[in-house]
Amino acid sequence: MRTTLTVTTAAALALPLGLGAGAASADEPAPSAPPVAALDEHRSSVAQAVADAVAEAQRQARARTFGAPSESGAQHDVKAALDQALADTAAGVPVGVVGRVDAPGLHWSGADGTRRLDGRGPAHAQDRFRAASNTKMMVSTLVLQEFERGTWTLDTPVVEVVPAAAAVVPDPYEDDVTLELLLTHRSGLPDHLGPLTGNRMTDPEDVDEFFEVLGEEYRKADHLAAMDDQPWLFEPGTDVSYSNAGYVLLGLALERATGQDVERLLERRIFAEAGMRHSAFPDDPGARGPFLREAAYTGNVGAGWYPLDGFDPSLFGAAGAVTSTTADLQRFTEALVTGDLLEPETVTDVLTPRTTGSAVLPDYGLGVYRLPDPCQEGAWLYGHDGASYGTLSITLTSPDADRQVTVALTGRDLTTLESDLTTALVPALLATC
Repeated sequence: MRTTLTVTTAAALALPLGLGAGAASADEPAPSAPPVAALDEHRSSVAQAVADAVAEAQRQARARTFGAPSESGAQHDVKAALDQALADTAAGVPVGVVGRVDAPGLHWSGADGTRRLDGRGPAHAQDRFRAASNTKMMVSTLVLQEFERGTWTLDTPVVEVVPAAAAVVPDPYEDDVTLELLLTHRSGLPDHLGPLTGNRMTDPEDVDEFFEVLGEEYRKADHLAAMDDQPWLFEPGTDVSYSNAGYVLLGLALERATGQDVERLLERRIFAEAGMRHSAFPDDPGARGPFLREAAYTGNVGAGWYPLDGFDPSLFGAAGAVTSTTADLQRFTEALVTGDLLEPETVTDVLTPRTTGSAVLPDYGLGVYRLPDPCQEGAWLYGHDGASYGTLSITLTSPDADRQVTVALTGRDLTTLESDLTTALVPALLATC
C-alpha cells in the first residue's frame, strides 16, 4: 500500500523546448524530467486556445462577419472561407490539416498540406489521424455502459475494480478515488506520462533520446509504476487536474470487469455501433493507408523536425490511442448526444459539467467538455480535443448533433503554447451559425 502522502503538486516538467514551466514547491527543487512539452499535461494551453477561438467566433458571429449558409449565395462564400482557412493553417508550421463542418444547409469537408513531413502525398479530407484525448469520450462511454449494466456505480472506488490501483492510491483515499472522479479529472491522481518516458531515458534533457523512447512499448505494469512515482496532488474531489493516468486506470477497470481488452470493447460497442468504419485502437507503431503521419517541430532545439512514424500508442493506451477521421469523430459525437450509445438520462449526466470556471479545463463532464455556442446565446457545444506529440484535433457538436465541427492537423509545433487549430477552427465554428 502507498502510505507516503504529499498534497502539494509535483514539480512541473522540465521543458527544454522553450515552454515555461510552473515553479516547484518552496521545499523541493525542480527535478530533471523528460521534454514532453505542449502535451496533454499542459491542458491550459490547448484549452485556452480553443476557448479563445470560440470567443472570437462569437464576436464575429455577433458582428455578422459571415452570412448564414442557408442564405442564397452564402454557401459558396462560406466554403471558400473554410478552404482558405485550411490553406492558411498549412502555410504555417503544420504539415497537413483536415476539417469537416455539418450544419443545416451546409456540408463541407476539406484538406490542405501533405500527409508526410517529407511532402509525399497530399492530405485528403478522409485521411485518418491520431485522435489522442478524443479517446477519452469513447472510454467514458464504455464506463457508463457498464454503469447501465449494473457492473458498478459512479461512486465505486477504483481499487475495488482494479486491485493493482491500491499500489497507486494513498491508503487514506482508497474509498474516495471513485470512477466518477477519474472520469472528471478530480481524483488528485497526477498525470504520469513524464515519469513513464523519463524512466526509459539516460539523459532527461536529451530531445533526440526522448523521441527515441516514444517508439518503445509501454506495458500496464510500466504505467502503474509511473503513476506511483509522483506525489498525490490533492484530496479527492477538492480540485481538478488533467490526468491521462486516470483514464489508463479506467481502461484497466473495463478490462477486468468485462474480460475483454479495450480495443475489442471499442470495436464492438463504439466503432461498430456509431458507424465509425475508419477508426481503430492500435497498440503497435505504424499506420497503413491514408494517414496524416505524425511529426513534431522543436524549433532550434535538437533536430528541429521529428517524424513520429515509430511512435508506439501503448504510451497513451486508453487515455489517447484511438486513430480516426473527421467523419468518424462526428459519427461518434452524434451517436453519443442523440442516445444511440447510452440511455437519454445517462447522456444528460455525461454532458453535465462537474467542473466549471477552471483555468485548467473547460466545463468538464464525464469525459466530455462544453464550450459556449458562438451562434446561440446561452447554448453550448460539446466535445473534446486531442493533443499528441505530433497532432492536434478537436470535435464539437450541438446537443442535437445538427451542427458539428471537427478539425485536425499533423506537424505540431512544440515550441509554443498557442494552438495551430484556431486558424481553421474560427471559420469552421462561424460556418455553423
